[in-house]
Formats: sequence, C-alpha cells, structure tokens
Amino acid sequence: MSNTPEELFAAEQKQSEIDHHVPTAGAMVNHIVSNFTVLDAKLHQVRWYVKGLSAPAIQTVYTKLIQENRDHYDEIGDLLLDENEKPASTTDEYSEYSMIGENGKNKYFTAEAMVGETVQDFVTQNLFVDRAIKLAEKENRPTLRNAMEKLRGDDNHEIRVLQSIVGNDAGEGLEDDDEDDED
Repeated sequence: MSNTPEELFAAEQKQSEIDHHVPTAGAMVNHIVSNFTVLDAKLHQVRWYVKGLSAPAIQTVYTKLIQENRDHYDEIGDLLLDENEKPASTTDEYSEYSMIGENGKNKYFTAEAMVGETVQDFVTQNLFVDRAIKLAEKENRPTLRNAMEKLRGDDNHEIRVLQSIVGNDAGEGLEDDDEDDED
C-alpha cells in the first residue's frame, strides 16, 4: 500500500520533530543545511551593498564564498540523502531550522562590520558542525562525521580569510556562546 504525499510529509515532519528534540546527527546537519540558505542571502547582501575602497576586493572574496556555500549546500544535502535522512527543502523549514539571523539594516553597515557579521555567522555555523561531529561519532556514522570535520576545516579557513580582511588574527574578537557546552 503506498502512502500519499501528504501522509509521507506528515510522517517526515513528525520524525523531524522527534529528531530535533533528541537531537540526532541528522537533525543537527539539517540545521547546517538551513544555515547555508540564510547564509547565501547574507553573502549576497554583502557583495551587493559593500562600499568603500576595499569593496572590489571584498566583492571578489564574497563571490567565491557564495559559490563555496552553494557547493556545501548541495554536498551536505546529498550526504543526508545518502545517510537515509531527509534534508530540509522548503523555505519554511529553512526559516525554522536556521540559526543564522538576517536583517535588512545590515546592508548599511560599514565594510568592516559586514565582514565581521559574516565571521560571526561562520562561528555560529561551527557550533552546529561541532555538535554534529560529536553526535555522528556517538551514532557511529563515520561518513557524516568526516564530512562535518571537513566542513569545520573549510569554515575555519574562511574565518581566517575574512578576519585578515579586517586586520584581525583568525580567532581575534570572536564570540563563542557555546564554549561551556559539553553535550
């Protein structure tokens, strides 16, 4: 007996609710997929609105960041499917699961503040990546763990590049609201 699309989606939503309250590695990675979608809009916002003498260089960096972010979105979405998970695929889900905030006023920030905001977004993303690594290890999901470890390295590289644009060392002035979290 086949289920209707409505029944299948209702079952998916029910399981997602359970997984996000437990949480599971798959649910944590779904937060990351959702973060990618919001980050895409925020990266475009900087590329489109940055002003000043450094704008051309920042726009070049952000063009690269946008492509890398989109590549990660596709790779991690496919990985979730390979791992028998259901990646978020609607704007409602992205809004619900993303932990990266956005605001229209950011387009009026200075170039330095815009870049600083992006750095903090990568720091926020890494909180979820680190949790996903721990959960994947606990659940014995080595492929998921390895992908998250690679993403962590990529994010760390982007943080260093962005921090250098504003004259900071890689970890200088970063907010890590989760440093005492021991899952």
